Amino acid sequence: MNCIRVPQILMPKKGTDLYKWSVVACDQFTSQPEYWSDVDGIVGDSPSTLNLILPEVYLGADDEPARVDDIHKAMKSYVENGILEPVDKGFVLVERNVGRDHCRNGLVVSVDLETYEYRKGAGSLIRPTEMTVEDRIPPRLKVRQTATIELPHIMLLIDDPDCSIIEPLIERKNDFEQLYDTKLMKDGGHISGYLIHEGETTDIIMEKLEALADPEAFKTKYGLKKDYPLLNFAVGDGNHSMATAKAAWENIKKGLSKEEQENHPARFCLCEIVNIHDNSLEIEPIHRVLFNVDKDNLIEAAKEYYENSDCEFNYGQNSDIKADVDGNKERHGFKMLSVDGETEFEVVNPSWGIPVATLQSFLDEYLSNHTEAKIDYIHGEDVVRKLSGKDGNVGFILPEVKKEDLFIGVIKDGVLPRKTFSMGEAYEKRYYMECKTVR
Repeated sequence: MNCIRVPQILMPKKGTDLYKWSVVACDQFTSQPEYWSDVDGIVGDSPSTLNLILPEVYLGADDEPARVDDIHKAMKSYVENGILEPVDKGFVLVERNVGRDHCRNGLVVSVDLETYEYRKGAGSLIRPTEMTVEDRIPPRLKVRQTATIELPHIMLLIDDPDCSIIEPLIERKNDFEQLYDTKLMKDGGHISGYLIHEGETTDIIMEKLEALADPEAFKTKYGLKKDYPLLNFAVGDGNHSMATAKAAWENIKKGLSKEEQENHPARFCLCEIVNIHDNSLEIEPIHRVLFNVDKDNLIEAAKEYYENSDCEFNYGQNSDIKADVDGNKERHGFKMLSVDGETEFEVVNPSWGIPVATLQSFLDEYLSNHTEAKIDYIHGEDVVRKLSGKDGNVGFILPEVKKEDLFIGVIKDGVLPRKTFSMGEAYEKRYYMECKTVR
């Protein structure tokens, strides 16, 4: 089943100030109302996606109902007054420069929400990388359920190590019609978009994307010894927005016949596909520090936990841990830091797909049994070392995150543990540009 459809994109009419039109994803800067106040000042009375979204900094505010009502009015007005106009059906090839060594390349497509599920344990072709907090969906449904158009900030990841799908399109970007080329506000960098008209090229793209989930190639690629549900796309950013779109569609389709459901616009959601191997994506591990713990008790609990999970647990200095001379045992190892110095914490033949899941599953159980202990998630290794030098604290340095491990983790473990990795700063998140009709 192909997840992808070629969308009918709506774009602001020619002459629209795209610098004011495009604003960052609504789920960013949620603790910084001054950011959104600055954006409001930049936009003024100009047409802008700011008028079509609810920045989540305002969720729960007294004026939230009025804001939602204004959003729905603006959506209708922008379409009826020609501020938004349809372009020819096609994909949009996106090139985004945020000042790093490499541009981020993406492809805006429409995906079938019938091929996506956000609940843990789902075997759908599109699945989230992180646990979906279902309590976060209802507030977002207030906008989505009766919206007439949608704007995407969802990023879908593909695992294409050969860079055979999006990257060749960037090399021939000048063959396509340029839709936009603009600087983005608030340090968002610069973005260009190219329309790939529906036809032979879009057909080839869809075939290549579908081939990523070919059953035999999938099993070989990930070295799977048993059958797992195929995974075509992993939601990298915007999962709660996609889950909201799914929930809205489930409500809408209840009143439709099977024939009406087939091509209803709310069934399809705009997303930007990005290759996890894109040179611009810098994936960094997020380390752990425990507070108010007894290190010896922690080690004993780890030994019991992993042995009960049919794993082998090793702890000590590098020289104390026996090497696997045949190299046929999988190992997930971590640096463990305390006032006593640095030691190795290793799990052999783990039951989990990636190292962070192996560690976090134990930490979750330990914390549930030791309510006096607390945990924090730390980006910098130097901070972990500083905190772990204090009595009662224990830190774990996680290994470098392999890009392919993100897919392995979703395939084998269902979803990745919280705080698995860091991927870009807030200002690097997707800016709204393209729109699509949903009813």
